[in-house]
Amino acid sequence: MSAPVQRRDRLVRALLLAFLVAAAVDLIGVLAGMSLVHLIAKPLLMPLLAAYAVARRGPGLLVAALLLGWGGDVLLLADHDIAFLLGMGSFALGHVCYLRLFGRARGPVTAAAVYAVVLTGFLVLIWPDLPAGLRIPLTGYSLLLTAMAWRAGVIGRYAAAGGALFLLSDALIATGIADWPQLPAPDFWVMLTYLAAQYLLTTGVLAHRADAAPDGPGAYRERRITI
Repeated sequence: MSAPVQRRDRLVRALLLAFLVAAAVDLIGVLAGMSLVHLIAKPLLMPLLAAYAVARRGPGLLVAALLLGWGGDVLLLADHDIAFLLGMGSFALGHVCYLRLFGRARGPVTAAAVYAVVLTGFLVLIWPDLPAGLRIPLTGYSLLLTAMAWRAGVIGRYAAAGGALFLLSDALIATGIADWPQLPAPDFWVMLTYLAAQYLLTTGVLAHRADAAPDGPGAYRERRITI
């Protein structure tokens, strides 16, 4: 193995480790109610995951989706309706990046039917409890997110799981906005499912890209460093 490849492999592992450590610190901070820890750790998460994707030579649309997720993360730290809407818009643009990344292939019809039923039922139930000004934006966002979650399945089970967890994470946020009964430590579950979603989407995209690469030493290295 050449020295440049060894350096790249070390960088990939270091960036992934940094993301996992930052994620653990953030989750502990949220669970313990340490708002300052969350305020510091949360903005580091998506840039570290994006840097990991760059080190793995991931596609630009994946990096863009993660950085748009970072924009949403930062905006949602502010407890204000305008910041919430702007953050939701940033996440929505990230979902558009994911949709373009997944290509034109459609997911299984059965999965589409399940997602459609779940989304319709959820919106019908939560609609009366949502603030009037957020009903239309949340509905549009939910449609886009559900489309992303469904289409994620075309590139493999990791991305499919990531899309489903993203949907679950945002559903937990929506139930909080609607003032529905919450799980203990609701912010912890929101962050856990969100971080798992972004990691699994990243892993799924990188694995799919490696599998699609022509055979040869470069393709082998891409597969070998998948963690």
